[in-house]
Amino acid sequence: RFYVAIKMPDKSKNSMLEAIKQLTSNIPKEVFKTFTSDRGKEFSCWKKVEEMGIDFYFADPYCSWQRGCNENSNGLLREF
Repeated sequence: RFYVAIKMPDKSKNSMLEAIKQLTSNIPKEVFKTFTSDRGKEFSCWKKVEEMGIDFYFADPYCSWQRGCNENSNGLLREF
């Protein structure tokens, strides 16, 4: 696993989709087996991500432990 942070202008679904496209254009698609997110509105573009060949999953509400690595990494990123 590795962590990549991309600065986005806002939390819209279009910005999220562009960030995912940017990420997958720079890193081989074979690296991305699945994508797990929370249920934020910015991830309403999940069908377009699946069209890119990446399986998309949503964590259950109030179950942050289902994305534990991500939650920890976000905390570390906030320190910078």
